[in-house]
Amino acid sequence: MADLTTDFCIVGGGPAGLTLALLLVRSGARVVVLERSRSLDRDYRGEILQPGGQALLDALGVLDPALAAGGYAMDRFQLVEHGRTLIDADYRGLPGPFGRLLSLPQRHVLEELLAQCGKFEEFVHLGGCRAVRLLGSGGRVEGVEGDRAAGSPTVHAHCVIGADGRYSKVRRLAGIEAGRLDVFDQDVLWFRLPLSGPVPREVRIFRAGGNPVITYPSYPDSLQVGWTLPHGRYRALAEAGVGELRERIARAMPPYADLVRASITSARDLTLLDVFAGDAAEWARDGLVLIGDSAHTHSPIGAQGINLAIQDAVALHGVLLDSLRRRDATARFFEPYVRDRRRTINRITRIQIMQSKAMLSTGRLGGALRPRIAGLVSRTPAYRRVFDTIAFGDRTIQVPG
Repeated sequence: MADLTTDFCIVGGGPAGLTLALLLVRSGARVVVLERSRSLDRDYRGEILQPGGQALLDALGVLDPALAAGGYAMDRFQLVEHGRTLIDADYRGLPGPFGRLLSLPQRHVLEELLAQCGKFEEFVHLGGCRAVRLLGSGGRVEGVEGDRAAGSPTVHAHCVIGADGRYSKVRRLAGIEAGRLDVFDQDVLWFRLPLSGPVPREVRIFRAGGNPVITYPSYPDSLQVGWTLPHGRYRALAEAGVGELRERIARAMPPYADLVRASITSARDLTLLDVFAGDAAEWARDGLVLIGDSAHTHSPIGAQGINLAIQDAVALHGVLLDSLRRRDATARFFEPYVRDRRRTINRITRIQIMQSKAMLSTGRLGGALRPRIAGLVSRTPAYRRVFDTIAFGDRTIQVPG
């Protein structure tokens, strides 16, 4: 394939990359997206959309078509311990039209983003293309070299945007430290159970003995389950065999114990998420910007990852257009964007650490104090402010009309 020249080369066709691509091509910019996967037929984990993320996708005309393909609306987040509800965060009381959580398959969102982008001749999407080298001179990134052996082109661009996830190849090629922070005490073992009967209307963390469990409905017919385990201990637990692991999970969720025993038949039914926070040493260099998980990584608690990634894209959109007009893609030019987003991201990370310690800790002291603390905290103004931040992120970020 011949070399390409464009305004912006986005590496990574996930929610952050395609949201940014759609915003840019709608504004008249030329965009090439390199995505290593050849199709959308792959497994996804980030399915929960908070109201802030819903509002931005709605403004782009993406939310309704994606939801029409299938998804579940949920009213609340709950922390339940031995049958007692300690926290009941009711989203229906939030302001605005999106007083809900959405369990929306990421594939539906990506399909609609791609369909919208495809309406513009300025958009080029290259699936099955891997970045192997960053182009440039004098410390400035000027494009991306694809894997020529696989038929991937070289793309020359005014600016490269790394939107390729928590293990970002672009970040690694740039030699930027990931800034991994092991601040969480739990990893998560994800699996699905068949869903029958009424679809739950809540995202729930429940503690019924053993390790805490995260559950929510996943379209079309599954209950997504995350069994928490001590950080870094999966290998030791797995050595005892899938049978022992299955029994530990069954004991942690008595209402679903029979389904667990019937559904988990091998280690292939389980997916381990190594839970950590990440704050890349640099989010921008001359000719390069990192967004979403490439720049900052999050715990699944509070369902923040996809929402923050979309907000990154919307916040960066106008900055990139200004950069193109001025022909200035220096790291210094992007400093205000980085500063503002880092402030929000750092606050979210602090909230997630607090949530993890309060809801997922397994010590005796925490178990004794949790009901009392939850009852007190949920009635304070601070709780409402935290709830608002979790639901909306930075409210000032809006899709331009």
